[in-house]
Amino acid sequence: MSLTYLIIDDELAIRKLLVAGLTEPDVRTIEAENGEDGLRLAARSAPDLILLDLGLPDMDGTDLIVRLREWSQIPVIVLSARGQESDKVRALDLGADDYLMKPFSMNELLARVRVALRHRRAAETLETVYESRGLRVDFERRTVYRDEQEIRLTPVEFRLLSMLVKNAGKVVTQRQLLRDGWGPEFEDATHTLRVHMANLRHKIEPNSTRPIFVRTETGVGYRWLTGE
Repeated sequence: MSLTYLIIDDELAIRKLLVAGLTEPDVRTIEAENGEDGLRLAARSAPDLILLDLGLPDMDGTDLIVRLREWSQIPVIVLSARGQESDKVRALDLGADDYLMKPFSMNELLARVRVALRHRRAAETLETVYESRGLRVDFERRTVYRDEQEIRLTPVEFRLLSMLVKNAGKVVTQRQLLRDGWGPEFEDATHTLRVHMANLRHKIEPNSTRPIFVRTETGVGYRWLTGE
């Protein structure tokens, strides 16, 4: 199966680096040096993945994400020199699938690309039961088992677990978890979220001090680990 990656970055050197690094068999790369061209290419070529810089000459990359999400769920990995947590949170809240700081390791980028593509395929063929590393989540029956032992979760804990599992490999921001777990009026209740996440981890992790399922993305949110 051939794949198409769209690179949207105004720096020629970065585009060349990405093209040289994305050399898997059956991968085709297309490029845009500004946001408007990037959106046109996204609409015309229907790429499987977008690698996006935030500092574009004609628009901010976050504005491009907003416009793209009006009509497409193409996975977007942001590659940016902006290191503020607020920049990461905003991009992820608006619909980016992942965020990497420049300069980045090509090996790490390739791993993030694989996860983003796998998440998209999983979302397209979502099953009612998730199983991984001894954990079994039945979304229809709302039951959770670890090594055949049933785990009793509260309704809120199950909603948080479901959001993380269904977005496996993707960073889910604190705001997204609070909004979907409790409602929009609780978007700033980060302490409440931390308490419930600690309880959830204690219940599902074999060793809560060395988590294998949920990673904290400090100041941003949480990521369900895929085992890679």
